[in-house]
Amino acid sequence: MLVKDVIVILFMLGGFFFFFTATLGLLRLPDFFTRLHATGKGDTLAALWSLIGLAVYHGFTLTSAKILFIAVFMFLAQPTATHAISRAAFRCGVQPWTCESVVLLDEGTAEQGGEK
Repeated sequence: MLVKDVIVILFMLGGFFFFFTATLGLLRLPDFFTRLHATGKGDTLAALWSLIGLAVYHGFTLTSAKILFIAVFMFLAQPTATHAISRAAFRCGVQPWTCESVVLLDEGTAEQGGEK
C-alpha cells in the first residue's frame, strides 16, 4: 500500500466519523437548534475531509483542483446556510431548549415540558 493510499483512507475515515457523529447528534439532541448545530458542524467537516481525500486520490490534476474548489465553496456555504436557517427559525418563534423546560416525572425519567 502506498503512502497516498493511507492518506486517502485516513481522510475518508475522518469524513465517515464526522458524518456518523452528526447523525448521532441529529438523533440524540433535544431541540431544533442543537440538532442543527451538530449537523451543520459535522456535515461541513465530513464533506471537507471526504473531498480532500478524493482530491488526494486523484493526484495533482484538473479534477482534484475542481474537487478542492467544491470543498472550499462548501466550507464557506454550509455554515452560512446553517446560520440563516437557525436565525429564520428563531424569528419565526422556535424557542431554544433550556433546562427549565424539563419536567422531572420521577427519579428515573424526564419529559420535555410545554409552555409555562
